[in-house]
Amino acid sequence: MTNVTTKNPPKAGELLLAEPFLADMNFSRSVVLLCECNDDGTVGFVLNKPLDIKLQSVVEEIKGFNPTLYLGGPVEPNTLHYLHRLGDLIDGSIEVLPGLFWGGSFESVKAVLSQGGFRSRDIRFFVGYSGWGSGQLEMEMQENSWIKTNLTGRQILATRSSELWRQIMVSLGGRYKVMANFPESPILN
Repeated sequence: MTNVTTKNPPKAGELLLAEPFLADMNFSRSVVLLCECNDDGTVGFVLNKPLDIKLQSVVEEIKGFNPTLYLGGPVEPNTLHYLHRLGDLIDGSIEVLPGLFWGGSFESVKAVLSQGGFRSRDIRFFVGYSGWGSGQLEMEMQENSWIKTNLTGRQILATRSSELWRQIMVSLGGRYKVMANFPESPILN
């Protein structure tokens, strides 16, 4: 199902799993999908941190569709982003993985959502994003803060967010399977 990579630089379409005892509360037990990696830095979205906020509380013009928003990361928390499987229906979207797209025209998103004919797991909205400056993520990976792996676009949006980190860790087997069962607080061990 998944492969672990450690030596190659991160690239768009890969997942980062937070090491079980990562001290940064923004990323505790997070699964981050990388959407852009270049010389300037890296952009991604935390896939498993739902908020107690619904879409219509921040975008009133979308009616009849009110999914939970996710915390995409600590950078620019006043921005809205989306991952989707709507492909060519959303002008200007970028394919991150086969069948999984990032962004695109928000007017296209509103039009598609108002017409219906899609499933709620076809699109996920994020408040803010995860971002690293040039070389920053590579340094964190050398410090073993992240485990790099991959999934398909279908698996990413279809897996329950509350179980995503643990399920991926278990699927990696070996020491990762053991790490999946570590308590969140070492005191609870």
